[in-house]
Amino acid sequence: MTARFEAKILDRDELAQAIAQGRLPRPLVFTNGVFDLLHRGHVTYLDQAAQMGAALVVGVNADDSVRRLNKGPERPINGEQDRAALLASLACVDAVVIFPEDTPEALIAALRPDLIVKGGDYDMEVLPETALVRSWGGDARAIPFEFQRSTTSLVKRLRS
Repeated sequence: MTARFEAKILDRDELAQAIAQGRLPRPLVFTNGVFDLLHRGHVTYLDQAAQMGAALVVGVNADDSVRRLNKGPERPINGEQDRAALLASLACVDAVVIFPEDTPEALIAALRPDLIVKGGDYDMEVLPETALVRSWGGDARAIPFEFQRSTTSLVKRLRS
């Protein structure tokens, strides 16, 4: 028997089709990241993002793109399929998609969300994704960090 949440993991074309067919209600919220070791900061942020719309889509960096982001030689710790599965298992997440590019611009262009959300350390006004989503009337917001957690700091603690 397959876990029910696995059905929330879609490829780009399947997800674009689900959106076009109205299977994900609007306003559609999009966020993305590595989400390597899921922690309280991640799940708090994702739940807050979900509350900003009717459906939350999470883009997950593919393993190769994580390596290009220079997160460290041991990263990602968890593979893309495992990271996607953990995110899909969260009640606040409606769909998960893995993307191979270094930035989510092409994915955002394909999905045309109503709102993109990033963590509080981003200046939304300088991100190319912000201009993109605003080009069709959407918006972009940063969510301040409620819990100061990061996978990088967890990895450093494990090493010491």
